[in-house]
Amino acid sequence: MILGQLTNPLLTDGVLNVLGERGRSFDPLLHNTVCPTILHGSAKANVIPSEVSVELDGRLLPGYSPDDLIAELFRIVGDDLEIEIVRHNPGPAEPDMGLFELLADVLRQADPEGIPVPLLLSARTDASFFSRLGIQTYGFLPMQLPEDFNFTQTIHAADERIPVEAVGFGANAIYEVLRRFRG
Repeated sequence: MILGQLTNPLLTDGVLNVLGERGRSFDPLLHNTVCPTILHGSAKANVIPSEVSVELDGRLLPGYSPDDLIAELFRIVGDDLEIEIVRHNPGPAEPDMGLFELLADVLRQADPEGIPVPLLLSARTDASFFSRLGIQTYGFLPMQLPEDFNFTQTIHAADERIPVEAVGFGANAIYEVLRRFRG
């Protein structure tokens, strides 16, 4: 399937609903997302504001523009409001998977039962700043986690952690990538 088919709400929403709770983690990978992060109103508690504004943090799928997100927002909330793009940090026009085979080979050697899979991350990283300079980045974060370890509940939580063995696995894998790449 091509990305356009995967991001078609008529198709993806049905599939995600069938997956139930497990589908929740895929939702932001297959839809543009937006989250209100800053509210502006009156400067005083006893003054009713004449205008209220909301700053939104939008995340676009590859191939979509801010105008696409604005059109989606108007379809949801109507067009009786004003939307202005204040800042847009575009990602790469097209992902460069040129080093994927090297990364995958290192992982297959470190964990013969593992299956390397490219993944679209639903978060923002410093990679977006490198992208503006034309530098391709990879979110290569090799970890071997115990089956009962809930990574999605632990990442960026108050008690963020991973097992020491996972750190060692990742350090060895990254060392091997650097050794081969330099080679």
